[in-house]
Amino acid sequence: MLRWPVKSLRGEEVEQARLDERGMAGDRAYALIDERDNHAGKRLTVRQRAEMLHWRSGYDGGDAPVLTAPDGTDWKWDDPGLAGALAASLGVPLRLHAADGQQDRGPTVLVTTEASRAALEEELGDPVDLRRFRPNLHLDLDAPAFAEEGWTAGTVLSVGETELTVTGDHAGPCIRCAVPSWDPDGRERWPELQKWLIQEHENKFGIIMRVTRPGTVRRGDRVTAAPALGS
Repeated sequence: MLRWPVKSLRGEEVEQARLDERGMAGDRAYALIDERDNHAGKRLTVRQRAEMLHWRSGYDGGDAPVLTAPDGTDWKWDDPGLAGALAASLGVPLRLHAADGQQDRGPTVLVTTEASRAALEEELGDPVDLRRFRPNLHLDLDAPAFAEEGWTAGTVLSVGETELTVTGDHAGPCIRCAVPSWDPDGRERWPELQKWLIQEHENKFGIIMRVTRPGTVRRGDRVTAAPALGS
């Protein structure tokens, strides 16, 4: 399981998490807002500044995240110097913003499967780091590789005490942007990855779902899938 407290920064692995109407609690609950004249008010993302991946975010037992700078310095979210340190590091004037459910596709959960990651790695002939795709849940399902590319509205995953469903706007197979082409630390780009996804997989990887039965999901929970297959 992975959680990304600050949108477009590196995140953290977790042993358990609350899933509810927000998606994964604490996931993308914080963001950086671009204050440049021609971008004012928009959320800053890796698409504008790959250097955001040089920073890591995680929770340290509190409600707000702690950010770790490229030099290893830890900054609490409420530290008055954090916005300036980020602006200097990223070369962009910015402000901090806190609000639950800031995923691009609404309060959703992004699910990937190990079968698909391993198959993509085999197709490309190079290691594929899961973190490129920024999922919340990475599951070892009893399903063929890339099966989720055909899952449509009504597909249900039961994960421990929780239930996820392909339902609502923007749910279903995840159409990827250019972000996965960056390595998870923002050091090097691999454009062939997205070209391959476009060519061979209609630019899909993973599936976007909503929580229809809230609860706490834990690493190692039993998972079952009831796919609704497209025609």
